[in-house]
Amino acid sequence: MSTTVLFVGAGDLAARCAAALGDNPASPLARVRLVGLRRDVAALPPGFEGLAGDYADPAVAPRIAALAPDFVVTTFKPLGRDEAGYRRGFADAAGYLGEAFAAHPPRQLLFVSSTRVYAEKDGGWVDETSPLATAATDPAAAEIVAAEDALAAVAPVARLRCAGIYGGADGFLQRRVASGSLCPPTPVHYSNRIHRDDVGGFLAHLLTAAAEGSAVAPAYNVVDDCPVPQATVEAWLAEQLGVPESERRYDARPLSRGHKRISNGRLHESGYRLRYPDYRAGYAAALAAEG
Repeated sequence: MSTTVLFVGAGDLAARCAAALGDNPASPLARVRLVGLRRDVAALPPGFEGLAGDYADPAVAPRIAALAPDFVVTTFKPLGRDEAGYRRGFADAAGYLGEAFAAHPPRQLLFVSSTRVYAEKDGGWVDETSPLATAATDPAAAEIVAAEDALAAVAPVARLRCAGIYGGADGFLQRRVASGSLCPPTPVHYSNRIHRDDVGGFLAHLLTAAAEGSAVAPAYNVVDDCPVPQATVEAWLAEQLGVPESERRYDARPLSRGHKRISNGRLHESGYRLRYPDYRAGYAAALAAEG
């Protein structure tokens, strides 16, 4: 019987993970059955079987249960920017998956989460053991935490807490900076990020480790090696984009309300090597792709 990897909410990260698996012929998952759950299965990349459905619909649970996947990768999104949208897109969806896996839990589930779950908002350092947000401090983040916990109750789960994922040739930040709108340098507001190729690569790395029987930690901070003030990133981007100082307006808000510096030591301990260890490497690649 072939091994099945199910991607719930199969989009760009699923495609990058699958490509990274295929690029490693030594991986036991290099040639396995890949199934993508999404509403529009016609948009799945080559090599995926489609499972048409909405992960936020309880009717999908019996179909996932029948599939009985060996490995699962979830990439949930909020179904609205308020608490209710996060509840439907994360906590409720995780509950439906929990029902699907009650009789046949996967060997390993990778939950693509967010560094928003950490309570720190004043620029301090955090690792995977740092305090988490609560419903009182950040109701939306608390729904992500609830989803993490719901899945961990039914299957071995690794929470991949990602910072801002970037890497598109025409990303939001590039467009804003190119227009001359930058964040002011003070007060300092730290930012963290991760290139989308490294998210896909790390997903493949952990799936391979789990398939080989290696230990997988319950949580990883998926960020690069360079927490840095947001204004520093934008000033560098402005130089690369040729935006003269005379055309720069320091009127933009930071990309997040709170700020923190996030340690990725556990990611490195796993043996994964970042393709883009800092914002310069990652954005240089994105700008090169833009031409």
